[in-house]
Amino acid sequence: MPYRRLPNTDAARVAALEKAVGMELRQSAGKQPASFKVLNEARVLLPRLKAAITQFRYNYEQLGKSNKQCQPLVKSARMYISHFIQVLNMSVSRQEIKAEHKRLYELDPDDFAVPDLMSEEAVLLWGKRIIEGENRRMALRGGTPIYNPTIAKVKVHYDCFMEARYSRDRFREQMQRSLQQLNKLRTEADALIAEIWNQVEAYYEECKPDERMARCMEYGVIYYYRKNEKNAE
Repeated sequence: MPYRRLPNTDAARVAALEKAVGMELRQSAGKQPASFKVLNEARVLLPRLKAAITQFRYNYEQLGKSNKQCQPLVKSARMYISHFIQVLNMSVSRQEIKAEHKRLYELDPDDFAVPDLMSEEAVLLWGKRIIEGENRRMALRGGTPIYNPTIAKVKVHYDCFMEARYSRDRFREQMQRSLQQLNKLRTEADALIAEIWNQVEAYYEECKPDERMARCMEYGVIYYYRKNEKNAE
């Protein structure tokens, strides 16, 4: 005995709704297997579901593009921040900058290791600290600015990364909102398709099994054979 299964993809949901709405136009008003109410709901839901699918796909693609654009920028920012800290530590080792001045950058005067910069959050944190620290050292302590790289060069790469990250996060928020809306419409579509199929199967209940299944399939009802049944056929 074949069993019925509801659509589990967006394309299948759209196809099921289109089939039901399309059959409404081919039947006279008094011979509709499904009620006017559910078919009208399908007609209203269909364009909303299509629009939500399109919007989600667009936001998903934009997020992917934005993420690709962000990766080389965070890599550059990480490299310049790391190089700046290394040069700062070498300047302290050569006594060109006092060790206690490292506190202006929120660095331990006795620790000459570069902080872990693997995460984007760490790049954001240490980029901000060294930019502010270098500016404080120049304003409050005087002395020679660090070169190769200069803090201005570091800031350029840091700001580019910040802008790309902001853009990517905005696309992520838009994608999440569009996914929430799409999931809501998916739930509505699944319930509506199930109701349409229930009504169609009930309408053709008196028909012979093969005829009933064929007529229901005209309304988009999907049947599957189990493996042993398929082999028996």
